[in-house]
Formats: sequence, C-alpha cells, structure tokens
Amino acid sequence: MSMDDRGETFEKKFAHDAEMKFKAEARRNKLLGVWAAGLLGKSADEAEDYAKQVVRSDFAEPGDEDVFRKIREDFDEAGVDQSDHQIRRTMEEMMSTAIEQLQSEN
Repeated sequence: MSMDDRGETFEKKFAHDAEMKFKAEARRNKLLGVWAAGLLGKSADEAEDYAKQVVRSDFAEPGDEDVFRKIREDFDEAGVDQSDHQIRRTMEEMMSTAIEQLQSEN
C-alpha cells in the first residue's frame, strides 16, 4: 500500500467517524428531547416538535452545553424536578442508546 493509499484510507475513516459522531449526537438529542417532553407533559405531537427543537439547539455552539442549557431552562420554567446530574446522566445514557441503534442499523 502506497503512502497515497494510506492517506486516502485515513481520510475516509476520519470522514466516516465524523459522520457517525454527528449522527449519534443528533439521535441522542432527539431521544433526549422525547424524554424531556414526557417530563414536561407534552402530547405526542408536541413531543416530536420539542425533540426537533432540542436537535436544533445543538447548533448554537460546539459541545453539549447548548443542549444541556435548553433542557435545564425548559425544566426550570416548567417546574420539572431534575438535577443537573440527572440531566447529564440521561444525556450519557441516550448517547449510548443512539450509538447502539446506529451500530445495529449498519
């Protein structure tokens, strides 16, 4: 295998990994939105819309803080009793679920 072939293989793997990370984060955010919508007392239709809002909130800044902040603020506004730790733990659990779902699809 030539150096060019190795470089191309590395670039393809890097692009694939970045795409999978993006898909996993988007799926996690949707799952998180559905979970949060349930605690917020939203109907099925409202839950779907809310999950989309959570997915969109992730584009505000790099990392997960924008998603966490949206959930935290919405819970505070609605009087939902969930600690920061509980929200972050659920974010981690939903990420694991999202990765498992994506892997089972491939």
